[in-house]
Amino acid sequence: MDRRHMRVPAMLLVLLALAAASPPGPAISLPTTTSPPSMTPRAPEKVYATTCGYCHGGNVGPVIRGRALPPEMVLMIVRSGRNGMPAFRHTEISDAELSALASWIEASKADPKEHGQ
Repeated sequence: MDRRHMRVPAMLLVLLALAAASPPGPAISLPTTTSPPSMTPRAPEKVYATTCGYCHGGNVGPVIRGRALPPEMVLMIVRSGRNGMPAFRHTEISDAELSALASWIEASKADPKEHGQ
């Protein structure tokens, strides 16, 4: 190997040594999955009307009210998504809101004005 080709491995070794010797950076704060204490959770009817009802009552997705869907299933699908439905982040629907929404959907009666696929 000539000298030019040896520069790259030598530089990599120096960079690795410097990285290993440098002190760790500041701790990174990860976002929490709960609503801030000052934020009041929205009522499940409001969450449904503003987030779910557009698709699940407007002939885009299946009707979900009046089907006694288990809350666990609602929780899983809302957080993971399914088929054409996107997953909803904790910043869009808090855990408290989602829990109340899932129970509300399970207990809800069918709305004759809603149509779905």
